[in-house]
Amino acid sequence: MAQLIPASAPRALRTITATAIRPVVTAPSASSLASRRQHASSARIGRRISSDAPAPHRHQLQLSLPLHPRYALSASSAPRTRAPAPTAPTTAAATRNFTTTASSSAKAAKMAPLPATMKAVQIAKNGGPEVLELNDVPVPQPAPNQVLVRNRFSGVNFIDTYFRTGLYAAPAFPLTLGREAAGEVVAAGADVPPALRQPGTRVVYMDQATYAQFSAVPADKVVVIPDALTYERAAAAFLQGLTAWTFVREAGEVKPGQWTLVHAAAGGVGLLLVQMLRSVGAKIIGTASSKEKCELARQNGAEWTVNSHDDVVAKVKEITGGHGVDVIFDGVGKATFDADLEMIAMKGHLISFGNASGAVPPLSILKLGPKNVKLMRPVVNGYVAERADLERYSAELFDLITSGKVNVAIHKTYALKDVAQAHQDIESRKTTGKLLIDCE
Repeated sequence: MAQLIPASAPRALRTITATAIRPVVTAPSASSLASRRQHASSARIGRRISSDAPAPHRHQLQLSLPLHPRYALSASSAPRTRAPAPTAPTTAAATRNFTTTASSSAKAAKMAPLPATMKAVQIAKNGGPEVLELNDVPVPQPAPNQVLVRNRFSGVNFIDTYFRTGLYAAPAFPLTLGREAAGEVVAAGADVPPALRQPGTRVVYMDQATYAQFSAVPADKVVVIPDALTYERAAAAFLQGLTAWTFVREAGEVKPGQWTLVHAAAGGVGLLLVQMLRSVGAKIIGTASSKEKCELARQNGAEWTVNSHDDVVAKVKEITGGHGVDVIFDGVGKATFDADLEMIAMKGHLISFGNASGAVPPLSILKLGPKNVKLMRPVVNGYVAERADLERYSAELFDLITSGKVNVAIHKTYALKDVAQAHQDIESRKTTGKLLIDCE
């Protein structure tokens, strides 16, 4: 169906160059001849656009540029009478090179137009929190296999500080930090599955460059957020929750009745670990740096707690009756590693996954021999690299949360401009629960 440009259209529309127009030839009809005088103003518009443009009774004008909905023309070329203008746009703004899709015109109408630039936290060099910069950068354009997500909340993790300090090498500078976020889909590439390309779909994901208002994310890394979860809880739980759950299930292979120990048990990952270990029936010892943190760990499932400033090895041997710990989860690193080897049980699993106190120095593999210790340095990405595993573990994590078996503790939410403070806080090891960034 085609539609004539009304005389009331803005001057800019009525002076579009002829290259924006391609005629669709139709046979003259009695009705179109009869209405020639009625559409005289439209004919004048046609003459202004191009002096040699065909007269309206012989041709109908079909614009190839996206227009405001009030003046947009239909893509159909079938000769019909003038139709009412559509009520909502179904394509992205002309300034963007990709398109959005909508499940309905009403949903599309609610989507705000995409800006050309956005705010993002970047580093141009390694260093302390002072190297963090809040910059204006272009909004990314999704590749065919990507979705563009408007980030609502991004998680703060120790790995972000490792890239900032240079403990982990940055692939390039400037580097936008961040490894997880939750938000809604605003655009999608052509190859994205229909279930993930609807604008407004609420999603959470683990990827890169999430300290930003928008991120282009591979569709196979995106998971739909259940209705029962808010953006905040999804962002707070995803990376650390999948880390904790896959480490319990696959790295530690924890069984009911086994002795387990969680270092920094009141931290973001620590609080999740003690709750998950409780759900599988393990016996849990938690370490923490203060009386208040020890109490928080007990409230979340640690049956025994030890102040990390005390003689942890002696306390653990006393608690376990000399048996030692079957599975140790250590996100602290350098400061606790030697003690781990002392208090681990025969044939125990030592899961070292963090560097909060610094990286574990090189060690002789012979140290593992006396107790047949299984030492692992796992990374969550390896456990969810396959789409089926990501969906399975995400579903299990969401079920643990929505069923009330796991509570997601949020320490504090920071504005994008206050990310330096968030890094200072997480590195101080004085926080409990998850740190979030409000990306709005």
